[in-house]
Amino acid sequence: MPNKTILIVDDEKAIRDMLRIALEMADYQCLEAGDAQEAHSLIIDEKPDLILLDWMMPGTSGIELARRLKRDEVTSRIPIIMLTAKGEEDNKVQGLEIGADDYITKPFSPRELVARLKAVLRRTDNHQDAEPIVVGELCLDPISHRVTIGETPVQMGPTEYRLLEFFLTHQERVYTRSQLLDHVWGGNVYVEERTVDVHIRRLRKALTLDDHDRFIQTVRGTGYRFSTKVTAVN
Repeated sequence: MPNKTILIVDDEKAIRDMLRIALEMADYQCLEAGDAQEAHSLIIDEKPDLILLDWMMPGTSGIELARRLKRDEVTSRIPIIMLTAKGEEDNKVQGLEIGADDYITKPFSPRELVARLKAVLRRTDNHQDAEPIVVGELCLDPISHRVTIGETPVQMGPTEYRLLEFFLTHQERVYTRSQLLDHVWGGNVYVEERTVDVHIRRLRKALTLDDHDRFIQTVRGTGYRFSTKVTAVN
């Protein structure tokens, strides 16, 4: 993906240097900011293709900046990957609900970082002219990265969003856990198959309004499918 510009936002210079070196080795151009105010100015002036945003920073936090960016029509489509520490595990959902596209937990390898970044950019590029996907009252808009049931916004993390998007574009077909891992997580990051079950449960919980969770169906001994025709077996 040539000529892509990545904005690195972290208050620790050593981390910014490490990220910049890894990304430049992968042929990305980099911008750097040490706080939210500097980052916001760069975003408006330079319009980066993706933002790597540290969760916790002095003053305005990364999560507050992400919320501001996603609420602004000018910046809402810029993909954001949150950088989080292990101690912030319980708070991740809060960040993902505001529209962050992915998160990476510190410490992480440069290879994982580049793989996750490429995956987010690829999805973003593919969705530039995509139409909303509508099933009954359920609507997924790949451009705004929003899910609604009727007029009600549905909050979910990026993995649940990708699962739903995959199911909506591959309806009525059964997929094994292994196949879902390949299609939704990709082959560059190791994830156990039981992790699929965890995210399926979270997706169903997010879709409980008007019983839309019934579309995510378990096929015993095989895997999962998205169907509006058959009663789910949970």
